[in-house]
Amino acid sequence: MHRTARSLATAACLAISASAALTATAAPATAGPAGHARAEGALIRYGEALPDGARARVKAVYDGAGRTHVQLQVWGLAPNTEYGAHAHTNACGATGAAAGPHFQNSVDPTSPSTDPRYANPTNEIWLDLTTNAAGHGVATTRVPWQFEPTRRAKSVILHVEHTHTGPQDSGVAGARLGCLTVPF
Repeated sequence: MHRTARSLATAACLAISASAALTATAAPATAGPAGHARAEGALIRYGEALPDGARARVKAVYDGAGRTHVQLQVWGLAPNTEYGAHAHTNACGATGAAAGPHFQNSVDPTSPSTDPRYANPTNEIWLDLTTNAAGHGVATTRVPWQFEPTRRAKSVILHVEHTHTGPQDSGVAGARLGCLTVPF
């Protein structure tokens, strides 16, 4: 085989292998091998309550035991302020409502979901945080499940207050302030 043809064939094989490795990492199976997802950027703002230039980073790691570990980091928010944050079913859109409801592993047949049997930090991904004096904050959570390949969250919404846990308002966190699309 000519050297140029062999080099092209080798490069094509490497590209296919790299593409397969990236696909396997970005799309974990329910009980399959570990993988991860990551997104970072400016939050889409849904009003003046979220400072201009606010940014976020979300990292999700899927472990071999079937769990999902998620970390949210934020910058440029109001200092010393409590926020709620959750994974939502749809990607970010022009309005906060476009992101849909909270992603639930076991879906509540009633919407909006405020039943603590469904709206809870084990069945949903809750990332409540309090910013420091510089407007930075970090939240982490772990849930005992992974996304199904055909049903996964697509964004993280930042809410105006910490998530409620009462018998009638579980999962409620007030207005949607901003959004980051995440390829969970």
